[in-house]
Order: sequence, then structure tokens, then C-alpha cells
Amino acid sequence: MSTVAQSARVARTRALTRAGRRSWALGGGVVWIVVFALLLAGVVAVNVTVLRLNLQLNETGRERTELRADISRLRSQLSSASATSRIDHLAQKELGLVPADPDETLYVRLGK
Repeated sequence: MSTVAQSARVARTRALTRAGRRSWALGGGVVWIVVFALLLAGVVAVNVTVLRLNLQLNETGRERTELRADISRLRSQLSSASATSRIDHLAQKELGLVPADPDETLYVRLGK
């Protein structure tokens, strides 16, 4: 082979090698871009999940506060409903009951 043919062949081989390297470098760059995009998508998905959990936590805290207020209100109603003066008033007004006269009260002693 002639020197010109050999140098043309070497030049073509080098050009193909450079093109192969260039295409590999481009392919490698695309791979890295895809990897980083997947990582970023994962980070965004985690952040969205955390935000949703925080919203649920806030809603649960609000419901807990409302339930505690309801419990306090119901305890207050129970306390006022079981007051002795209120029961005496209702017994006299609605049932017509009157307090017993101490002079007419009899006490029975049971022997042991």
C-alpha cells in the first residue's frame, strides 16, 4: 500500500474513533441527564408526600382541638344537670314533690 493510502486509512480510522467517542460522550451525557431527572423527580415526589402528610396532621390536630372543646362543653352540661339545687327545683315544679317535714319524719332503728 502506498503511503497516501495508509495515511488516508489512518485518518479515516481516527475520524471514526473520534466520532465513536463523541457519540459515546453524548450518550453518556444523556444517561446522566436521565439519572438526574429521575433523582429530581424522586425528590419532588418525597416533598409532595411530606406536604400531604403535614396537611393530614394539621387536619387531625384541628379535629382533636374540636373534640376536646366538645368534651369540656359536655362535662359542663353534665355538671349543671346533676346539680342538687336543679334536681330539687325540677322535683318540686314538675312532679309536685315537697321536702319532708322534719317533725313528721320517723326513723326506724334496726337491731343488729
